[in-house]
Amino acid sequence: MAEATTMGLRERKKQQTARRIYRAAVELFAERGFDDVSVQEIADAAEVSKMTVFNYFGTKEDLIFRPMEEHFSDTARAVRDRRPGESAVDAVRRQFLEMVEERDPSVGLNPEASTRQVRELVLRTPVLMERAFLAAQKGTRELADLLAAETGDMMTATIAAATLSAARNALIEEHHRRTAEGETPDQVAADASERARHAFALVENGLKDYAVKG
Repeated sequence: MAEATTMGLRERKKQQTARRIYRAAVELFAERGFDDVSVQEIADAAEVSKMTVFNYFGTKEDLIFRPMEEHFSDTARAVRDRRPGESAVDAVRRQFLEMVEERDPSVGLNPEASTRQVRELVLRTPVLMERAFLAAQKGTRELADLLAAETGDMMTATIAAATLSAARNALIEEHHRRTAEGETPDQVAADASERARHAFALVENGLKDYAVKG
């Protein structure tokens, strides 16, 4: 019992240190820009050594991406863990609606300023934008490979993965756009579930009647 308690305290201390480093990095990056802040300056602000920063995060880019990186695989995770009889669309929709309900930061509904700061930082920093793009592409490919392994049809799996990812990304972008235009997260969240159901219904039912030219 004492050993388990010690391990628990040690793990909590590690988490607290990682959060302190992350927050210091975000504040400095938001104030001065990603390229103009050194790892040593982040270490000093977090009151740790430079080596400790690298032990926790590996690279300077990881200071931004490590906390969010797992979310690039959310769609693949939803499909991999779906219930018996549940379609891929149903699984991704259900997961997204749950994340909306929880105000998960990764779907753009969290009121914390640091969430917006990180997004703005990524958008204005080319090296971070490139990493975000590659990580998103990797997540979509992960979903496509999973679906292809189940169905034996790589082409359709690729289309399905790209469409599901695009719908999800469009919803998140809409949340960020409305927040940037002055709406509160509560206001955006009020009809977020309705928008999500509409978006995934388009995926589920196809776009054959969409934008028919008169």
